[in-house]
Amino acid sequence: MKPDYKNWMPKGMVLGFASAALVSVLLLILFGFSPILSSGVLKTVLTIIFSVVSILFISVTIWMFLMYRAFSYNGKRQMSRQIIEGIAQYVHIPDGGCGLDVGCGSGALTIACAKRNPRAFMVGVDRWGKEYASFNKKLCEKNALAEGVPNVSFKQGDAVKLEYSNESFDVVTSNYVYHNIPLKDRQGILLETLRTLKKGGTFAIHDIMSQSKYGDMEAFARKLRSMGYESVELIDTTKGKFMSPSEASWMGLSGSKLLFGKK
Repeated sequence: MKPDYKNWMPKGMVLGFASAALVSVLLLILFGFSPILSSGVLKTVLTIIFSVVSILFISVTIWMFLMYRAFSYNGKRQMSRQIIEGIAQYVHIPDGGCGLDVGCGSGALTIACAKRNPRAFMVGVDRWGKEYASFNKKLCEKNALAEGVPNVSFKQGDAVKLEYSNESFDVVTSNYVYHNIPLKDRQGILLETLRTLKKGGTFAIHDIMSQSKYGDMEAFARKLRSMGYESVELIDTTKGKFMSPSEASWMGLSGSKLLFGKK
């Protein structure tokens, strides 16, 4: 039995855009190049419209396919695996302690952290929304079983309002989650996660922390320090740590940073 961490670029989404590209090309051929319509303004307009739509869908499909191939756990690049294992290296939970992984998806980061800390426990929470329909609690549990990692549990939860009380966990983690939440105040979501961290606990949160998505993260780091956090680092992961600058650019991951430190 092998774990199945799926792909951060959902296969169904790739196939959906590929289908749309095929339909748009067929419509272009039907209304633009076949004799079904005689030459005239209507045929010209439809040819232009379906040409533009076809180019758009084909371009997006190619981009999605390349993303899917790069993220694949079984492919050549395996960027997802590199990122997950890279974040997990920052996670050290004291024996008997417990960590929280927010937005656990298919359980990859939760399991990786639990595997590195066999005498501790990890909890993975996710809302498992329809946009990632292939990710669910059952899949996470199957992956943990396949990896032989018993010190984990998974449950449904909302990153915007976690059900846990203040200072419940020794570690909090997350990977590429908050930028998907349609809220302007993503720094507020970070504070909600950090609220659950014990004094002396560590955090490792990776996301696209660009100015447009998060605001001034350097100012946020200073804010955490002023709140009494022992250490706060913003580590750029697009300059060879998890990906190259060119990969970050064409994959839309520019601004990816790891927020790491100790409370």
